Amino acid sequence: MNIPTITIDTIAPIPRWALLERQIIATLDRAAIEFADRYTRGDGTLIWRDRWPGMDGSDDPYEGFMNMPLFYALGGSEEVYRRSRTIWDGITWQWTEYGQIHREYDAYYDWMHHGESNLFFYFFGLADPAVLKDRQRARRFAGFYNGEDAEAANWDAARRLIRSPITGSRGPRFVQTAEDWSTHREILDNYLPPFEDLPGIDRYGNRTPWSEDATYAEILQRINERQSRGDVPLNLGATSLMTHAFLYTGEEQYRAWVLDYLEAWRERTARNGGITPDNVGLSGEIGEYNDGKWWGGYYGWRWPHGSFSLLEPLCVGATNAALLTGDMRHLDLPRSQLDMLWALRRDEGGRSLVPNRHYDEGWRDYRPMHPMYAVYLWNLSMAEEDAERAERGWTGELFDTVNPAYHGYGASNGGHMGFNGNTAQWFRFMRGRYPGYPEALLEANLETIARQIATYRLPENDPETMDHYRESMTIHMWQQLTPMVIEGLAQLTLGGPMHVYHGGLQQARPRYFDAVSRRPGLPPDVAALVEGLGADEATVSLANTSLLEVRELIIEAGVFGEHDFVSARPEGGDAIPVSGRWLRVVLQPGTVARLTLGMHRFASRPSYDTPWQAAAGAVELLAGRNG
Repeated sequence: MNIPTITIDTIAPIPRWALLERQIIATLDRAAIEFADRYTRGDGTLIWRDRWPGMDGSDDPYEGFMNMPLFYALGGSEEVYRRSRTIWDGITWQWTEYGQIHREYDAYYDWMHHGESNLFFYFFGLADPAVLKDRQRARRFAGFYNGEDAEAANWDAARRLIRSPITGSRGPRFVQTAEDWSTHREILDNYLPPFEDLPGIDRYGNRTPWSEDATYAEILQRINERQSRGDVPLNLGATSLMTHAFLYTGEEQYRAWVLDYLEAWRERTARNGGITPDNVGLSGEIGEYNDGKWWGGYYGWRWPHGSFSLLEPLCVGATNAALLTGDMRHLDLPRSQLDMLWALRRDEGGRSLVPNRHYDEGWRDYRPMHPMYAVYLWNLSMAEEDAERAERGWTGELFDTVNPAYHGYGASNGGHMGFNGNTAQWFRFMRGRYPGYPEALLEANLETIARQIATYRLPENDPETMDHYRESMTIHMWQQLTPMVIEGLAQLTLGGPMHVYHGGLQQARPRYFDAVSRRPGLPPDVAALVEGLGADEATVSLANTSLLEVRELIIEAGVFGEHDFVSARPEGGDAIPVSGRWLRVVLQPGTVARLTLGMHRFASRPSYDTPWQAAAGAVELLAGRNG
């Protein structure tokens, strides 16, 4: 291909951030394989128990290894990618044998958990879009939610709704059984009650004895009466599945589905006076099984996490629509909910707090507004209004400096998971208010990686002998022990917040390919840092840490090639006109450069295309016996 090329020959001291990036890559190349060797067999199955009941947990084993293909797409080794494919296949087979995965997809669960497990699969598109199995699976899995698959009748096209909060390859789960929740009961003991009218339970308390059979029976009855039928905002996570299929195929049906479903939720919000309802019945009526209440739904405004469970999927659906169209008006729905909550704020101790939950008597549980939701929007829009949304009510003690303690839910991280808790801090760096952020984040990542390696190496964490985990918690051990901490690499090299953990695609400004090896990711020895973003440009620093070898990389305009380059200006030099979605850069040994890349954003159809291959034409799909 005729890709514009520029050569960098300015020798300069190698920045510390560049050395830290390369240290993380070198460390994870080894640690990923060591971790896989410790916890999986040669066929990719996990060294674990011989049975696992209930619907909870098929997402968790994927989560411990899901960053491996994304790490490869950032510059990790071919061995890590090959191993990730073996592990995905092994987990999928193993949980099929346990009984929860059906046709290579979770038989039924909610879209918070589908979103988590799907990330592993989504990242394969960035690793290699020419894999037949991945392309065919992407189409088939999307068919579970757009009406193409007769067995998985999840979608009501006439009413534009997903028919249950619990869905999957077997269709909607209208009746949940005691066995479905059996492995999760002990965890849910430490959550607030899912309903306000449970006998003998303090509706404002933070504990609910799911482990007690009488209470469990009361909960299941109410779930099946009030929460198991109809649509919920959490289902907007399915827009990533459709967008993923579009990135492979370019077929309009997938883009249309995303836009149609998001519009359905916009209309429901308008009908509800500007507040997104958290439960919609099978008829399309708001609060149909909940005495007309727009609150109280599954993963809704009250239980289990509150506003987090609406704002995050609203951002996922809206940013997917914006990616597919370039139209930032699709961000208006999550903007409206952020503004609604901000209008309900109250001041306590000099801080502005917004409500997190809605009970029957009104809003409660006031907390600081988390910047991350508006940051996800600003990352695409570059609009000052979204930056202002992120900055209003800013809580300096939480977001001014790198937060290294970000594994799991907690007051300090606002719901971040998966070693992904510095979205606000990255935004502050992009706004020019945290110049030391790259080094601080990378150093924190390295410390966390070191602790993770030391922990999984402990004798008590030997999977052949370990017995210290509670029975219901063992399912989480891989995500708790994984060394695959790549937040710094993703944020700093791609110039965007790390993907939404519960099923968001990795949207950011540039992406990189090794021009010599013709594979995704930074070439050996090369480091990259996006130092600034604007509506029509991005500033990227590149370093060749090798003092002996010439390195060649290709920069792509947008992770999915959705932008076009128009110019490249080296620091202190003149702008060089370029065009197209790719730019080739030749880095002489020991060279460092800062480039300002002018671009026409959202000028191209997003896809998994590489500089050498179009995703849509990569391989012919198999028709199968039934056509």
